[in-house]
Amino acid sequence: MIRFTAYNMPKIELHCHLDGSLSPALAARLLKDAGEDYTVEQLEHLLAAPMNCGSLSEYLKCFDLPLLALQTKEGLFLAAKDLALAAAKEHVVYLEVRFAPSFSTKQGLAVRDIIESVNNGLKEAEKEADILTSIIVCTMRGLDMETNLSMLKEAREFLGAGVCGCDLAGDEKTYPTADYKELFSYAKKNGMPATIHSGECGSTENIRAAISLGAKRIGHGIAMAGDRELMELCAREKIGVELCPTSNLQTKAVTDFSTYPFVEFLRAGIPLSINTDNRTVSDTTLTDEFMRLADAGMLNDAACEKVYKASIAGCFCDDDVKQTLWKKWASLFAI
Repeated sequence: MIRFTAYNMPKIELHCHLDGSLSPALAARLLKDAGEDYTVEQLEHLLAAPMNCGSLSEYLKCFDLPLLALQTKEGLFLAAKDLALAAAKEHVVYLEVRFAPSFSTKQGLAVRDIIESVNNGLKEAEKEADILTSIIVCTMRGLDMETNLSMLKEAREFLGAGVCGCDLAGDEKTYPTADYKELFSYAKKNGMPATIHSGECGSTENIRAAISLGAKRIGHGIAMAGDRELMELCAREKIGVELCPTSNLQTKAVTDFSTYPFVEFLRAGIPLSINTDNRTVSDTTLTDEFMRLADAGMLNDAACEKVYKASIAGCFCDDDVKQTLWKKWASLFAI
């Protein structure tokens, strides 16, 4: 068991989707404004994926209603603020929130307005709680290249002013990572750090493609378990892997938690972070994710410190913020 407990230690979350973390209470309010009448109790059921979810594509169906709610400046602002404040309550001291601006344009909002609204919500939360935040913008599998690239160009204007990096998300099995070379060529040329969802659906080739496209972190990366060469590559190149235990069980990235590769990856020297992925869809918190690993005998004090240090090293914030994050851990544990 973790000596200091996951409940009171500072934590860093690098893989958390805004739409997948929309609380049922706020969703009910925003959906009502959009002309859709749901009770909080109904949304508690509709927004959460079951543990026996059949696949990633089934899991992704839970995002339809949240996306409907995130089509206004107010909705985006409130969702971002609410998420950051919820994270702060469980001692998350740094949060990288990711979302797809292109999915919030259905009522005519411009990408610039969308990003500004989310950023404003996060900064408002920073005023009220002990948390620092950044935005990762998601390009989406299945969207045309023009839409994805246009969004990325708009988001580039916010780099260092709210936005810290970019991602590729969506149905990895249907849309291979290698098909998105043009997007990440642009990101690399324009100094945008990248993390890419890969290896969630059993494909090591998608992980290799993500690394070749310049990804500094891999979202999930579960498929590399047992692939010594690929694990050594990630360790050598310091490619971070963003693990999301509960989500990985739901999407069948792993079928049995006893085989979860946290210890295997840690021993291989891969920089690891622990994350929720989607707090509402997976009905979880970051504390829950730490405790799931601890209860399975995979996490102890030393591993917690390794994860925290690796999360600092891998986050897309500036060095001043990284120093602040390390001091929070060091001062608490008198290091």
